[in-house]
Amino acid sequence: MKARPFCMSLASALVCALAAATCAAAGGPGLKLSPTLTAPAAPASNSQANPPIFIDADQLGGTYNKSIEAHGDVRLHKGEQSLYADQLHYNQVQDEVTATGRVKLQQYGDVLSGPKLKLNLTTDQGFMNKPDYSLHQSGGRGSADKLFFEGKHQYRAEQGDYTTCPCGNDDWYLRANQLDIDQDRNVGVAHGASLVFKGVPIAYTPYWSFPLHAQRKSGFLLPSIGNSGKTGLTLSIPYYWNIAPNMDATITPEIMGKRGVLLSNEFRYLEPTFNGTAHYEVLPSDNQRNGENRSAFFWQHTQSLPYGWYGWLDIERVSDDFYFTDLSTQLQTTSQVLLPREGALSKSGLWGDGEGLWTFQALVSSWQTLQTDPLVPVTPPYNRRPELTFTASKPDNLGWFDFDFTGMYDDFSHPTMVNGRRLLANPTLSMPLQNAYAYVTPKIGVNMARYQLTDPVTPGQPSALSRTVPTFSTETGLTFERNITAWTGQKMTQTLEPKLYYVYIPFRDQSQIPIFDTGLQDLNFATIFSDNQFSGGDRVNDANQLTAGVISRFIDPDTGAEQLRVGVAQRYYFTPQRVTLPGVAPRTDDKSDILAIASGTIVPNWNADFSWQYTPYLGQTQRFYSALRYQPAAGKVINVGYNYNQQYEYNQIDLSAQWPINSRWTVLGRWNYSMFDNRTLEALGGFAYNAGCWGVRVVAHRFATATTDATTSVVVQLELNGLTNLGSNPLSLLQQNIGGYMQPGTQSQPQPGPFPIY
Repeated sequence: MKARPFCMSLASALVCALAAATCAAAGGPGLKLSPTLTAPAAPASNSQANPPIFIDADQLGGTYNKSIEAHGDVRLHKGEQSLYADQLHYNQVQDEVTATGRVKLQQYGDVLSGPKLKLNLTTDQGFMNKPDYSLHQSGGRGSADKLFFEGKHQYRAEQGDYTTCPCGNDDWYLRANQLDIDQDRNVGVAHGASLVFKGVPIAYTPYWSFPLHAQRKSGFLLPSIGNSGKTGLTLSIPYYWNIAPNMDATITPEIMGKRGVLLSNEFRYLEPTFNGTAHYEVLPSDNQRNGENRSAFFWQHTQSLPYGWYGWLDIERVSDDFYFTDLSTQLQTTSQVLLPREGALSKSGLWGDGEGLWTFQALVSSWQTLQTDPLVPVTPPYNRRPELTFTASKPDNLGWFDFDFTGMYDDFSHPTMVNGRRLLANPTLSMPLQNAYAYVTPKIGVNMARYQLTDPVTPGQPSALSRTVPTFSTETGLTFERNITAWTGQKMTQTLEPKLYYVYIPFRDQSQIPIFDTGLQDLNFATIFSDNQFSGGDRVNDANQLTAGVISRFIDPDTGAEQLRVGVAQRYYFTPQRVTLPGVAPRTDDKSDILAIASGTIVPNWNADFSWQYTPYLGQTQRFYSALRYQPAAGKVINVGYNYNQQYEYNQIDLSAQWPINSRWTVLGRWNYSMFDNRTLEALGGFAYNAGCWGVRVVAHRFATATTDATTSVVVQLELNGLTNLGSNPLSLLQQNIGGYMQPGTQSQPQPGPFPIY
């Protein structure tokens, strides 16, 4: 039976030591007590920096102020350190413990166990034989032949291994001749390292540096292997340079089996007043294009300037028209045909009594046009050098009136078409009148433009042109509400919102004005309630028309969230159309197509988006779009879509899904098929496997790059939680192709930055 523990004072320590010596000399069993000792700590400036030591054991003995011997169920506590062992020797002079037997050390959240430990409790230096260890900060664990303590949070393991898999699971681990762990700097360094997966070494490096948890760090990233029909087998070896907390760079040589070596460089920076990304890549000699040198440059930059000014740059350039279609494996990249070279300065401010707002912007823009498909040529847009825009708005400017103004100056240039300068001004006055259930807003304005052409289209055409078009519109609507029980059994508030929009704009001849930036607006629920059917500033339509529509919303009365919206609208023309675009015939019917929409949650977990454009006098559907999504939980989604467009000859089916088969396996897929072309436009298939501490994704992707061309790629990624990723990352590809896609939780913590290997 253990005796009651006691606290060793200077006197009691001396008594205990003498009693122990006496019993030992008599051949007795020694001090047969189970006291808790409070040993004097080494001198320190304060007790918090050097806390007292408590020792508890079945047997205690020692020499006063020199050493303590403890045997049987030994427990030592000092601040954030706890030590358990069968035997312990504590050297009070050096503040050093030697423990044997079943040794277990808990310090600063870490847990280490082994047969023998020697540790200086002041310097946190020592060693442990044959340890098993678990690190609190990273969640990593491992074992070693010998582990050295080299300061607080600092370890060095000889013949050690490291993994983030839970105990009993060694699916993967890093094995090293020497493993240095610096938890203060969040760095692990392995010398003579092998990465073992499922018992098979899959990578070796003489020096491997990795972060212990989510944090950027300089060094080589693990190689990435991929395959594409355009580039062949590819091997990328990126180097990540963490230049500063607000600045980094990634340098990536990529070996392409069919083309050569592509060197890619990306530089990112973030300052309090500016930030941006610059990317440059070069393929010195493309084997598939007779040794042609190919390159690309992209730079996005934003900056806050003094006195409230703001600026941005967006510059993109490639060496040739087929750069993306030959070298990229992403559809959103290969489909690019216009690359901007733009820069702007802007400023906003208040005016009047502070309720008015004005904005000024100066823009310079030009474009690189890529002719990637000879069957679908692209007309280059105009360059603007410069474009100056000024907008201003002020409510209640004159009594009940609201004032708005838009002004713009453009200098248009084009290598093959008419050039010129344009000055636009469009002031408007409106008078919004409303109460809780109704509103009416009459509005008047004038759209003025003046052109100075520097290269007339035809001889004799005047170089100076002008246009002044008055405009008038009135918008009115009502709002009705009622409480209902929806088809789902849920209590809802339903609204009924009829709306009328009348526009009158007299005819003004604009046939001699060139087209710089103007096109016909797409007819949809937003544009049908606008006064001008043209986008841009070169045409203002003549109009004597009324648009009628109605919207009904279903709203959750508790949260105010809109669950479902349905609507229908149509425009009625009272006079024939006279203002048109060159080569486009005027409208002949007195009514627009009927538009119908529905969007929202049909029943729990089912969302729909539906739009329909129908021409009554032809009895013909012009456009039909529907998308249905079933998403009962995160990581479970099925999308079914259909897109039909008579004008552009779209007739497409789009299916995509992410669905877990069980707790570990998830299947992924997308199929986009054109029934008009009898051709698959894009197909994606693959799977993801989540084993908790690691995961793997395999995705095959094929998509059309031109009318008669397509490319195929395969992406494989092995993710080792808390260490690194092997292979190419398919997450952006999956997010772009599968609506509602969510990454399975293979990671216990987010990993925002690259993880170098050395």
